Amino acid sequence: MKVFIVFAHPELKSFNGSFLKGTVEHLEGNGHEVRVSDLYREHFKSVVDEKDFLNFKEGDKLNVFVQSTMATKEGKLTKDVYDAQANLKWADLVIFQFPYWWFSMPAILKGWFDRVYSSGFAYNVGVHNSTRFGDRYGEGNMAGKKAMLAVTVGGSESQYSPRGINGSINELLFPITHGMLHYPGFTVLPSHITYKTDRAGEQEFNDSLNSFLNKLDNIDTIKPIAYRKQNFGDYEYPSLELKEGLEQPNESGLSIHIAK
Repeated sequence: MKVFIVFAHPELKSFNGSFLKGTVEHLEGNGHEVRVSDLYREHFKSVVDEKDFLNFKEGDKLNVFVQSTMATKEGKLTKDVYDAQANLKWADLVIFQFPYWWFSMPAILKGWFDRVYSSGFAYNVGVHNSTRFGDRYGEGNMAGKKAMLAVTVGGSESQYSPRGINGSINELLFPITHGMLHYPGFTVLPSHITYKTDRAGEQEFNDSLNSFLNKLDNIDTIKPIAYRKQNFGDYEYPSLELKEGLEQPNESGLSIHIAK
């Protein structure tokens, strides 16, 4: 198996840093190929601007979507973006590992998505007809590949439960798992969450790491999150609203976009 890990934590001596080291050693020890993009050590550029598009003409108005589409088509993106895209194409499994800060990922990782997910590479909204609206939400260049999150949080599991004060962790991660992984076509596996990370001792670290490694060893048996696909009959066109009656009785919110 070819595994690409996108790692976003500023400190290698942290829980996350040790977790990454243990993951890579285990995978390589079992004969898998592993590539790691350590965004902080790479000083990955996280802000989108005109320098990202080598065909941008000085003085023109920057429309990121339009310029991204043109640069992707013309082969005018920057080397760091092409390197990341090549790793995505290479991988069978992509793991995004990061601490959950302020109800999101670190800014450097969000910038990675902003820049690497160029229009025409990660999605295509320009091809549509009466039944299709582009290659996204279940289709696209990442179709056939698996992806998952390995996330550390500071709070307790109860705080991130459906009745917890922070909200359900799965709903909080929905913009990432659905909007950033399912969107370009990944088969999305359930996230691996480690709670109370800042207070974790050796036993808690080992328990979380071993649980994660067991998931990786049995990756083909893990049931993916059953996100509904955009162009397979569940959504009305052109509104892209879920068709009436597909949700469970009294079901609402984000969960209606997961087939039961």
